Amino acid sequence: MNNKSPANSIFDGFKNNAMSKLGVTKLLSQSFSPNFGGGSSSKPGHAASADDVSAGASSHHHHGGSSSATSATEHLLHKDIAAVAQGGWNVTKSLMNVKAEEDTHDRCQSLIELNKEPPAVPSEKVGQINFGLEYDYQQNTLILRIIAAKDLPAMDLSGTSDPYVRVTLLPDKKHRLDTKVKRRTLNPRWNETLYFQGFTMQKLHNRTLHLHVFDYDRFSRDDSIGETYIELNNVDFTAKPVFWKDLTAPLKDKCGHLLTSLSYNPMTNNLTLGIIEARNLKAMDINGKSDPYVKVWLHVGDKKVEKRKSMVFKCNLNPMFDEKFEYQLPVEQLREAALEVMVMDFDNIGRNELIGKITISSNKNATGQLEAQHWKDMLSKPKQSVEYWHRLKPE
Repeated sequence: MNNKSPANSIFDGFKNNAMSKLGVTKLLSQSFSPNFGGGSSSKPGHAASADDVSAGASSHHHHGGSSSATSATEHLLHKDIAAVAQGGWNVTKSLMNVKAEEDTHDRCQSLIELNKEPPAVPSEKVGQINFGLEYDYQQNTLILRIIAAKDLPAMDLSGTSDPYVRVTLLPDKKHRLDTKVKRRTLNPRWNETLYFQGFTMQKLHNRTLHLHVFDYDRFSRDDSIGETYIELNNVDFTAKPVFWKDLTAPLKDKCGHLLTSLSYNPMTNNLTLGIIEARNLKAMDINGKSDPYVKVWLHVGDKKVEKRKSMVFKCNLNPMFDEKFEYQLPVEQLREAALEVMVMDFDNIGRNELIGKITISSNKNATGQLEAQHWKDMLSKPKQSVEYWHRLKPE
């Protein structure tokens, strides 16, 4: 004779479905009264378990209760269990659907992250310069007309530069001529004429014209913007040529680029700096490589608050750091905070050398307009990670 209780039957019925015994037990315990089944020892206020229900049903059967009463009870019990089971199954299906939607959303987000285009490495080009060349054969004079420049990078926090051009005839560096400074512009027009007197044509054929654009700074050393060279022995002066030449960062200033991310959570006061990767770092060792690592100082006002270091990458000019540094920084300190990020070359014997550095901040400590903009973008997008490529600067 099969004495299996309805509760056990419902368990058997759910073996091949999504609901576990534990799930059915919880549903049953919530659906039946504490004293259901007469023989149950459930205490008031204590939900009956599946075993309590089974024991109660068995108690009716073995203690000689009427068959009609037992049948009615079992019929009602089957109905209740079926209702509970169906309800539980619907709840489970709903939860499964929600979970499936969440998983799909997470997978989509992951795919978006994977397929998101990384920021482009900044070009080595830093604008163009427009100039013309003539030669006065009677006076043995080279005539250089500096016309204009365009698409210069912003070197000041205002988002502009104060450019001027310095001209030399290499290898002679003693005699140089400068144009006037053009204030607050990235597309200056000079229209100035410079004269190099006493240079015969034969002498010019051994010279290289060097045009170097600087950003004027009243209170500190002028910043280099970019330069270009032209071999004068290749110039047809009778044609009075006019050129547009690309400006590139000077070789001594080419320290490489660093991709960083910033995010700030105003609810937790958590500032996160991501050191993602570096490209084309300057070779510091005789083997043409470097052993780079990143050192970061958090400044608040004039004080150095906290220092962090990344791992060292041996013999690598394009390291993938993929590290994050977190700082606790109250909102009221954001305006005077700065992150000084230094890419260093590790040395086992001598002193570690600086490859290049940047300072990211919204205040005057920022090393350029791009570094200031990165900080501002972080503040305008709370809880979001904002990535920027930065050109590393020499000491």
